[in-house]
Amino acid sequence: MTKWGHAIARAAAMAVVMSLASGLAQAQTEAQSQDRHAGYYYPPPESTETYVSRALTLEEAGRNTRLGFVVGITQQMMSRPYAPNFAIFAKGDEAEKLIIVSLRDGNLNTIYRARALFAMLTSIARTTRFLSDLGVADFFTFFDLAKLLGFTRITISDGANFAHQIIIQ
Repeated sequence: MTKWGHAIARAAAMAVVMSLASGLAQAQTEAQSQDRHAGYYYPPPESTETYVSRALTLEEAGRNTRLGFVVGITQQMMSRPYAPNFAIFAKGDEAEKLIIVSLRDGNLNTIYRARALFAMLTSIARTTRFLSDLGVADFFTFFDLAKLLGFTRITISDGANFAHQIIIQ
């Protein structure tokens, strides 16, 4: 190959790399713009996972059901003699996005602490009459309960630097 041939090949390779990098940056920007709550309630999520639920969404589970679930949890937390460690709320046109944000510095700031909270929420969910009556209390998780209620995404954050999303399928 001639000197000019090498230069042209190198320039073409650089153009391909630049195009791929630009496409990746655009895809990330589009994903963040689809999450209108990122940057307002929590920082842009640094990680995402998909949970394939063993549950099906209940036919009667609608916006009011999801809002009632969040209100119930919030009322329980607010009735305690101490301030809650996190806020939980639903957003989206159909309240289909569950958001959990720490109210204390240093809480929920790693994926491990987030998973520990979900394990605790699973334990609590398994003690409910609702899951017991369905006969699934011993193997459904908090994510399965979220699916039953019609939540499609859960975002957990420390409210400062860390955020993680779970897509519920």
